[in-house]
Order: sequence, then C-alpha cells, then structure tokens
Amino acid sequence: MNSFPLKYSHVIGIMSGTSLDGVDLAYCVFKVEKGRTKPAKPLNDVKTAGRQISTTDKRNWSYEVRKATTIPYPEALKQKLAQAMTLSGYELALLHNELGRYIGAQVNEFMAGFAEEVDLIASHGHTVFHRPELGMTLQIGSGADIAATCGKPVVCDFRTLDVALGGQGAPLVPIGDELLFGQYDICLNLGGISNLSYRENGQRKAYDISPCNIVLNQLARQLGQEYDADGAIAQSGHIDTLLLEKLNQLDYYQQSGTKSLGREWIDDQFFPILEQCQLSIPDQMRTVCEHIAEQIANACNSVGGNTLLITGGGAHNGFLIDLIRQKIHGQVIIPDDKTIDFKEAIIFAFLGFLRANGLPNCLASVTGSRQDSCGGAIYGVDN
Repeated sequence: MNSFPLKYSHVIGIMSGTSLDGVDLAYCVFKVEKGRTKPAKPLNDVKTAGRQISTTDKRNWSYEVRKATTIPYPEALKQKLAQAMTLSGYELALLHNELGRYIGAQVNEFMAGFAEEVDLIASHGHTVFHRPELGMTLQIGSGADIAATCGKPVVCDFRTLDVALGGQGAPLVPIGDELLFGQYDICLNLGGISNLSYRENGQRKAYDISPCNIVLNQLARQLGQEYDADGAIAQSGHIDTLLLEKLNQLDYYQQSGTKSLGREWIDDQFFPILEQCQLSIPDQMRTVCEHIAEQIANACNSVGGNTLLITGGGAHNGFLIDLIRQKIHGQVIIPDDKTIDFKEAIIFAFLGFLRANGLPNCLASVTGSRQDSCGGAIYGVDN
C-alpha cells in the first residue's frame, strides 16, 4: 500500500492525568495508507467546516511508538497541581506558565540524542476545572512556554472548542480508539477517571464511567503509599454494603447519553460519602474497587461486544482487573505495558497530528456537540 503524505507526522504526545502520576511522553510516527484524505493545509488553518473523518473510509491509519517515558512530578510542583483548584487567578496563571516551562524542559531532555526530527508537540495539559454544563473547561501548562522552550510547534488546549460548540469536551481519546484501535469492540481506560468508547450504528460513542485511580490513589496516600500496588490493600479489606449502595446511587450513574466527570464532582459528591463512612482505608478501598467494577460492568454489558481492551494505570491493578473479568461478558484484553501506560499520550499525539493537518479530531457523536471539530490552539516557533 502507498502512504498518503501528511505533514507533522513525527509527534511527541504529552499526557498529564488527574491522578498526578506524572507526565507521560510518547514519540510517535503516524501514517495513513490508501486514503481519500485531502492534502494537508497550513498548520494555522482552522477552516475545517464540512470536512469529516468517516469511520467507513477505506484508509489505514497506523502508528509507531519510538520512545516513551513517564516523568514523576517534583514534589513541590505536584503539591501545587493538587491545590490548583484553590489558587487565586493570579497564582493559577503563574502555575500555568511554570508547568509549561517544566514540560518544555522535560521534552528537551526527552529529545536529546534523537536521530530524527520532531515535527510537532501535542500536550493535553493538566485539567484544573471541567464544567462543560457551564461552558468551561481549563487545562493548564502553557503551550506558548512549551513552544518557546523547545523551539517546536505545539498543539494544546484541545477541549475548549468542543465545549464552546455545546459539547462535553470529553472524552477526546475515542477518535484514536476508532482509527488506531478499531479492532476492539470496546476500549476501556482506567485512569484517574474510568471511561469507555465503542461503536454503535456505525458511530463512535463514549463517556466517562466513574472515578477510578483519582480516588484509589488518594486513599492509598492516607497509608503513606502513592498507589495500591496490584490492589493488595483493597484485597485485604471487606465490602461495606451500605457504602457500596450509597456510591451506586449517585445521580451521575442514572444519567444517560453523553456525559463526563471532573475533579469538582468527585470532590463534591464522592469523597464526602467516603469521609462520612468511618471505615478503615482497606475497607473503603475494597468497596470502591467493587463500585468501580460494577459501574464498568454495567456500562460494558449494556454496550455488548466480544473484546474489551483495557489500558491506563488501573490495568496494572490485578485485583481490580479480576473483579472486572468476573462481572463482564466477553474477553478482557490486557496489552503490552507500552500500550497500557502510554495509550493516552499516543492518542493525544494523534489528535495533534490531525489538528496540524486540518482534520477533525473531536467527534460530536461522542461529546454531544453541534458538530465534529478540529480543536486545539497552536503555538509555532520559527527554527
């Protein structure tokens, strides 16, 4: 097959998750075979109205990860990010720039010694606020500072255009699930928040299911651990049926259609229930794991499908995976560690690649917005 030439195909994707594990960087190369894709437009061209990526197009999208790493946050920066929601506007603006410079410095170190050129950097940023019902979402980590530090074009701020178009601005990963991982019936991500995507009547659908590592990690930190390795703490606890019932009855789980979760909801609705239960941490973690597995099973079993691909940090939690296996129909597939740990960074690199080539990178069928869009702010630096 002949490759169709698209620009900016050598991309570093950067993901900073809500669980504050660190910064994921993945250097990816993308190709499209036998496409009907139109020639690439200039990097700053945002006139994409009417252009669509159809899931029935006879083209093969492919990727290769040539280098990937996770860089833990310095403790001081991690604490600032954990408290970002409480900062003043002035302090938040300073943190936005500080995080951009930090990411830029990590990219420079990551690129050191590369034998080939990097065309583009695509950075998700760190989510501080996500309130699409108010028309607002905020991911910090200044793209301008990353571009200035690295001397490379940067795509960032992927969510705000979709929110302005009336969408949830999340999840964004499903277009990558469709075009890069479309061989699986369901793609499940176990990150700070669990979410899934799937195909229904020829359209990609997706939504956030429940809190996940953002809660489990915070409980583990109360025992002096950054996370619950392989679910050992949770496995040592017992299910509290009253707590489980209260969590399962939260209003979010009764909603249907496109929906997404933010840290605000978890802080306002989820954590207060845990704080009032007066259970040991192992019992809380065991009950929360049961809750997560039940909500995931409800979602996946309602969708149907024979194959379920699980990625994200939670895929390393053997106890949680066993609970999910027990409750869902179909085959659970745990891929290689690189795919588990860097799938989101890979897909955000892909989103930046699509944005740079003037192709839609956000699906209205997923977010509920008025139309597909080509989202992301671009900061370019002349070399």
